[in-house]
Amino acid sequence: MEPVEFGEKTYMGLRKDLGNLPLIVVRAKRGYVACSYVSRDTAEKIGDVAAFVSGVREYSEFFNAKIRGATSWAEDLGIREGMSVRKALEIMDTEEKE
Repeated sequence: MEPVEFGEKTYMGLRKDLGNLPLIVVRAKRGYVACSYVSRDTAEKIGDVAAFVSGVREYSEFFNAKIRGATSWAEDLGIREGMSVRKALEIMDTEEKE
């Protein structure tokens, strides 16, 4: 993973060329946003806080995309379909409440 700047924040990102689109995942403190190569069903099954976008090729497109789906764990934090990736990452980057 590599540091990825987005606004005033730095997240850890992974971008690897695969078939027709790259695999992109950006990690925050409590979860991640990924392209649709990552299985939502598997993320749900294992309890990941995860949200998903589709059709992105570069980090710049990724950060401007809208959330297309999320696990119930992410929804419990307030992440919703149609939300900006920026907002979803901000939510995921907050400290967990005790």
